[in-house]
Amino acid sequence: MSEIITAGIDIGSGCVKTVLFKVEDDKTVWLGKETARIRSRDPFQLANEGYEFLLAQAGLTRSDVAYVASTGDAENLSFSTGHFYSMTTHGRGAVFLAPEARAVLDIGALNGRAIKVDASGKVLSYKMTSQCASGSGQFLENIARYLGIAQDEIGSLSQSADNPEKVSSICAVLAETDVINMVSRGISAANILKGIHVSMAVRLAKLLKSIGAVDGVVQVTGGLALDSGLVVALNEAAEAEKVTLVAQSHPDSIYAGAIGAALWGAFRQQKLARLDQRAA
Repeated sequence: MSEIITAGIDIGSGCVKTVLFKVEDDKTVWLGKETARIRSRDPFQLANEGYEFLLAQAGLTRSDVAYVASTGDAENLSFSTGHFYSMTTHGRGAVFLAPEARAVLDIGALNGRAIKVDASGKVLSYKMTSQCASGSGQFLENIARYLGIAQDEIGSLSQSADNPEKVSSICAVLAETDVINMVSRGISAANILKGIHVSMAVRLAKLLKSIGAVDGVVQVTGGLALDSGLVVALNEAAEAEKVTLVAQSHPDSIYAGAIGAALWGAFRQQKLARLDQRAA
């Protein structure tokens, strides 16, 4: 099978992620990646700009790309070849980043979900958190803004906590009220953030347990994948739940959905090519 160029575009609630790959049978080579915060801008315009940027960077034109796969909220992307559900793309992308992973925690701006996968990234079962749960990227971003902390400081600050303050509410609005009360009582930002991470991690660990993911590697994807404090709390929660799960992240975890879309697109394109050859 000759090599093909494939792209994956994932429009989420907070960011647009775009990746470009060269695929030949089982050999996959990165050609580029790009992410853009939406911030009230048109996500489809951002997707178009990100795609054009990667093509120019790789010295390619649109006609060189065999398959443009969309996922997430990009179903109506005008130039996509096909669309894939985000659970399937995050599963495939997670296994690409960590071949040993057999479960995925996709924690985005609005909610989180646990996904059990096989060695190929095929989804075996899944479950999502409530839309109201205070376990999302948007919730943490709001808290960090209130505390006057940059998002990239959250993880390290959480890990410096010495007496985490418990956040009991699963409602984001009530949890934010809890945080305001904590600040007024003089609770440190580190202990507040660690308490939030612990609360989130306990719910996410139970979510994994509910789908039968009780051992092995859990790859964290989505916008909160690079929150090191949350990953640490997840491993602590897994130990408390008496499951032998190991949560881990990857520098490219935020691209998991786009990666999975690109790779499933390549698989579909190659399958169609084989069918055409047989017909010929």
